[in-house]
Amino acid sequence: MPKQTILIIEDEPSLVEVLEYNLTKEGFDVITASDGQEGLRLVHSALPDLVVLDLMLPIIDGLHVCRKIRSDPKTQDTRVLMLTAKSEEIDEVIGFSMGADDYVSKPFRLKPLMHRIKALLRRSTSEVHGSDIVTTQGIEIDRLNHIAKADGNELQLTLTEFQLLWTLARQPSRAFSRNELMNHCRGEDSPSFDRTIDVHIRSLRQKLGNRSEVIETVRGVGYRFQSNS
Repeated sequence: MPKQTILIIEDEPSLVEVLEYNLTKEGFDVITASDGQEGLRLVHSALPDLVVLDLMLPIIDGLHVCRKIRSDPKTQDTRVLMLTAKSEEIDEVIGFSMGADDYVSKPFRLKPLMHRIKALLRRSTSEVHGSDIVTTQGIEIDRLNHIAKADGNELQLTLTEFQLLWTLARQPSRAFSRNELMNHCRGEDSPSFDRTIDVHIRSLRQKLGNRSEVIETVRGVGYRFQSNS
């Protein structure tokens, strides 16, 4: 089985060294770039399986890099994990709205970061079980082709947002805890951060527009998809 490739776009040499060493030890091929311009060049030439992307980069910032990755059909399915020294919730919302699949604030612990990287990569190759299409409440989700539509309009969702919508819509009326949703979207061995799920849900609702009310908040529990009845 060929090794998966991870591209690190980060301008802190000491952090790049630590990440490169540990990811290589885990069996990944690792390539690096120290600015956004070089990072974009490598994204298109190497076609990595996952990009670890710093937000604050020289020449071209991380948000612009992420937007470019998502807008190109050749790279739009590349997993993106965003790293940043910022930790305000608004920065997470911006990162997810630009297409990041996950978001980690510095300083971070190495082991949980490795879990999250592996969870993102596993999701890209996971098998599809059961029905591949769910249609309800004006929303259509095609899991096999990774397409979601609201009232016939295709939604530009991140992988995590897509997985959240799929999980909730398959079982309308069922209340999912934040931990359950985190496990469905990142794998059971991934650390759980309630606020991160809330940020993903907020971004998903924004993209659903007039259909945002189909995702209901269950106080003290988590979220559920509105029933047709």
